[in-house]
Amino acid sequence: MKVGMIGVGGMGSTHNSAVKVLSETKDIAVTAIADATPENLQKAAALWPDAHTYADGMELLEKEELDCVHICTPSYMHADFAVAAMDRGLHVLTEKPMALTEADCERMIAARDRSHVQAMVGHVVRFFPEYLFLKEAYEKGTYGKLKSLVMQRLSQNVLWGYQNWFQDEKKSGSVVLDLHIHDADFLLYMLGQPEDISVQATAFDSGMINQVVTTYSYPGLFVTAEGLWDTTPVLPFHPSYRAYFENATITYDGCEHPSVTVRRRDGSIETPELKTESALDTCSSGINIKSLGSYFTEISYFYDCLEKNIRPDIASLEEAAASVKLMLRELELAHRACRQD
Repeated sequence: MKVGMIGVGGMGSTHNSAVKVLSETKDIAVTAIADATPENLQKAAALWPDAHTYADGMELLEKEELDCVHICTPSYMHADFAVAAMDRGLHVLTEKPMALTEADCERMIAARDRSHVQAMVGHVVRFFPEYLFLKEAYEKGTYGKLKSLVMQRLSQNVLWGYQNWFQDEKKSGSVVLDLHIHDADFLLYMLGQPEDISVQATAFDSGMINQVVTTYSYPGLFVTAEGLWDTTPVLPFHPSYRAYFENATITYDGCEHPSVTVRRRDGSIETPELKTESALDTCSSGINIKSLGSYFTEISYFYDCLEKNIRPDIASLEEAAASVKLMLRELELAHRACRQD
């Protein structure tokens, strides 16, 4: 299977490395790579010496004979590249967010349907064992009824993107569609659509939203999730959650090991063993990813779907579009909250 990579910066290099590992057991190879930054292109091509390289992703799509393509460009470019690739009959794995508008999400779904290809969005938290442990505990009622859930995803200010695209809300969707969407998408995956939401927010001096705290209402349950791009460039990346069940509280701290702890009502404490891709310990993406583990699991799942010619039912385009729609609603409410302040 011939694979193209469009965008091999921080996230794209993670995809590129994962496909390299996967190529040891599957008949796949990256044969074409595109990136506007020569340093990124050179680094990615070192894993695939025979791959053709391009400074422009559209040129790659026009000139190469491929089976599928990974799209790991800045968010505002996702839809155009994905539609162009699918219209050429290529399967597509695009990074999250799927797009930045509902109209672009609809364009992508229409392109998949008319081209009869497979497509998936990289909502990788759906593959993280720490979050799947929580989802299983909720669905099985292992610790009784879930009463509340608090989630956080905190990060330093993002100043390293190509042409500083993170700092342009029209290109990144702000912290809401870039970072906070991870937790919100997982909530949709585990709990479904909330009955209602309320939003508090702060903004950078530029007016772009940099912090959002959202409360999601469900029957007999409330959830809060915070996403933050701090004003400092030195705050460590920190994902976490606290799930309060009737008979236990589960905590996850992404900066600790072991990261998940179950504290039961009877006073006992457990640290569950989580299934991880332990052989994949290092990743040199340059961003807050130290291990390929769950990214490898996600990408392996995508290629399993291609081999079986079945539509991915984890992180499908429809589910990714629902996450974008919810985030756009939150972004609107976030701006409204900042105007009231």
